[in-house]
Amino acid sequence: MVSSEFNEISGGTITTPSGYQAGAAYAGIKTYSDVFSTDLEKLDVGIILSDTPCTVAGVFTQNSLRSESVRLCEQRIATGTSRGILAVSGCANACVGAQGMTDAVQATLTASNTFRIAADDLLFCSTGVIGVELPMALVDRGIGSLQISRDSGHDLATAITTTDTRTKEIAVYFESGGKRICIGGIAKGAAMIHPNMATMLSFITTDASISNELLSMALRVAVDLSFNMITVDGDTSTNDSVIVLANGASETPDLEESSEEFAMFQRALNRVCEYLAKEIIRDAEGGTKVIQVDVQNASSAEDARLAARTVAGSVLVRSAVYGHDPNWGRILAALGRSGCDVREGTLALFVNDICIMENGMPIPFFKEAVVSAMEASGITFRIDLKIGTHSATAWSSDMTEEYVRLNSVYTT
Repeated sequence: MVSSEFNEISGGTITTPSGYQAGAAYAGIKTYSDVFSTDLEKLDVGIILSDTPCTVAGVFTQNSLRSESVRLCEQRIATGTSRGILAVSGCANACVGAQGMTDAVQATLTASNTFRIAADDLLFCSTGVIGVELPMALVDRGIGSLQISRDSGHDLATAITTTDTRTKEIAVYFESGGKRICIGGIAKGAAMIHPNMATMLSFITTDASISNELLSMALRVAVDLSFNMITVDGDTSTNDSVIVLANGASETPDLEESSEEFAMFQRALNRVCEYLAKEIIRDAEGGTKVIQVDVQNASSAEDARLAARTVAGSVLVRSAVYGHDPNWGRILAALGRSGCDVREGTLALFVNDICIMENGMPIPFFKEAVVSAMEASGITFRIDLKIGTHSATAWSSDMTEEYVRLNSVYTT
């Protein structure tokens, strides 16, 4: 029998599920100026390995210019099995021609010799500055110094960061047939974030037994509800990747699509992805607030998603949030241009549960109360279209001078 709900594990990370080890090292690849300095330890090469072969699924950037690291992952995921993921941060390995694939393959060969596994069983991810070839002497040195253990999941979460100010990590579990099924994950990302993912990496592990087809389906559902519903600046990168490994170490039966166990697995995976996505928004470059846009009673699921993402991504809306300015006309303008089915006469709008509009007409409100509400670290805009039954939620950060400052000196 499956438990009725999943539980979050305090201090959980990517190595919390059974049968996984990780490691990280500093090779000198990260060379950002002090403008991006954080309290995170300087680690820039990392690996997650399963003790046994895994089923694997991935979702990748929709940018037409794609890192060769992404292309290599797609090729190897198509084989259906993997033992782990090698990652470097500080260099995107994108827009460098054929050398990018040569270097990505070579990195996995070096790791395969170090850890005595087949190179084809390793995926490779990279993140950082575009248009710079991987410094392979540094990469090889970093791989050679990797030491893996069950306790090094946090180190890997640190190693994949670039302009992040903190790691993003979570693990949850649920009970099935008296045994525990666990899902753990990490992510990085703070800018170049937009629906269809962004300059982000997320690695997820589970000890569930599940087919590639079902794992891929579950991942796409989870990503659509999470990583594809966040935006920081409207840009989608060349490298974004979400990869999940499943090694079956829980020794539970294979999950079946129509089962109660798979439904719980889907909910738990959704939770992991949503948590990591929201952590990216909380750590957005220059951001001081998390903006949540809830769209209710849309005529279709796609309309609800479109409306929520458009309002969340509006620079004018996000600038108003930064200034605590209840200029709700900007929300409606963004809604109207979103392309969703919207009827003015039915609209209702709430700012942190304060009604601003009802049935298409403005409601008198105490402006100072709304301004005060917008000073909080989180603000929710709830839009009720009242023309259907579908809903969606999107998240973004406020737009600040600090974001502009950081991204005007990124490579100088």
